[in-house]
Amino acid sequence: MSPKDKIPTSRVRRSAKVGRLAAGQAARQLGTKTANLARSDEAANAALEKRQVEAAEQIVAALGTMKGAAMKLGQVMSFLDVGLVPEPYREEFQRKLGELRDAAPNVRFEDMRKVMEADLEEPLEDVFEDFAEEPIAAASIGQVYRATLPGGRAVAVKVQYPGVNDAVRADMQNLGIILRLMKRVAPGIDVKAIGEEVRARIYEELDYELEAQNQRSMARIYRRHPFIVIPDVVTRLSRERVIVQEFVTGRGFEELKRLPQDERDRIGEIAFRFFVGSLYRHRQFSGDPHPGNFLLLDDGRMAFLDFGLFKRMSDEAVEFELTCQRAYIEGDAETLMRLFTEQGFITDPSRFTPEGLMAQIDDSTWWWSRDETVALDPGIATKIAIEMSDPRSSHFHQMRHETLPSEHLFARRVEMLTMAVLSQLRARGNFHRIALEWITGAPPATELGEQEALFYARAAA
Repeated sequence: MSPKDKIPTSRVRRSAKVGRLAAGQAARQLGTKTANLARSDEAANAALEKRQVEAAEQIVAALGTMKGAAMKLGQVMSFLDVGLVPEPYREEFQRKLGELRDAAPNVRFEDMRKVMEADLEEPLEDVFEDFAEEPIAAASIGQVYRATLPGGRAVAVKVQYPGVNDAVRADMQNLGIILRLMKRVAPGIDVKAIGEEVRARIYEELDYELEAQNQRSMARIYRRHPFIVIPDVVTRLSRERVIVQEFVTGRGFEELKRLPQDERDRIGEIAFRFFVGSLYRHRQFSGDPHPGNFLLLDDGRMAFLDFGLFKRMSDEAVEFELTCQRAYIEGDAETLMRLFTEQGFITDPSRFTPEGLMAQIDDSTWWWSRDETVALDPGIATKIAIEMSDPRSSHFHQMRHETLPSEHLFARRVEMLTMAVLSQLRARGNFHRIALEWITGAPPATELGEQEALFYARAAA
């Protein structure tokens, strides 16, 4: 590995770069606030928008210099891609974050071979019939190769970059600096809760044996499902830094965005059922619903990939969320207020009214909580993202007195990013009636729902 390709692990080297970015942005932000005192509202908003975009650019730049955890942090915090960046800049940020997700150190195959052979404890030639040395994809902390097992079975082999474990752990020491930059884009976020949960999830991602366990669990749940496919893991060849799994091919997201409306609607419903439905039906779910993690197979099924960023929730936490959703749907504002207060979501109840809480939830969840067909688009994603966490929200005065327990953080993330993906697809659907299947046990209202209901009936038999 050449010096320029080596993944740096020193916190001092990383902190110097990131710290300069954060300090510079803080000074500019203070300058903007001071200057705003003498500006009109329109000019002040334009100046703040400019500083917000600059802060987002600083985040992308900082992540781009880190390498170790940069791509994973870019995914975990990709609410920038949801719409908090103003409309004129959104497409460019989607492109930049896409590049960040796809970026990878230029590591020689021989160095990757050493990682594989050390974990597998055998030469590659003794394990695989064929092994293509050119990677087919870059994962967040490794690369993916195509290979063939003895007997002809095609597999994908995901391998961690050498030294990435130490690099990611060093990057996690700098997470606070990155979060402070992000708070300039969305001041309403709870950086402490996000920091704790992000560290826990990313440390888990360093263990490919745990990821393989997550994937096996989801593959068992969805085996013989009518439209969801989880590739099987080759357990005997999966280790701490290597995962071997069934190879699948299909059409990626950029191609899916160009499909006819009815096909995009179907894809959107499948993604909603998988990412959000898994949470409420199975208490475990992929925490990373970004466009690179699913493919449309030739037979019309969707394959879902990458289970490193994964969350299991307790029965109590999920039942609490479902109870709140039922209270909201029934219009029971008093019960909703009581539930939020008892569980510590509201830190100062005197700042709230039941009606105000209902209005806030409605503005954040209406795309799935109202009984109507919704045509999602990036503009809708922007408005909902603002209502969920941004000072521009009409509910920001009461949001400052709320907190989001870490147990529920990734549930909100998967909900928001699923909505963002569906918005990029410009998918339509009555997501409320779909959600009622797991909220109240309502009968299915779509053809896919009927297929899924039959699947679950057979599984329970």
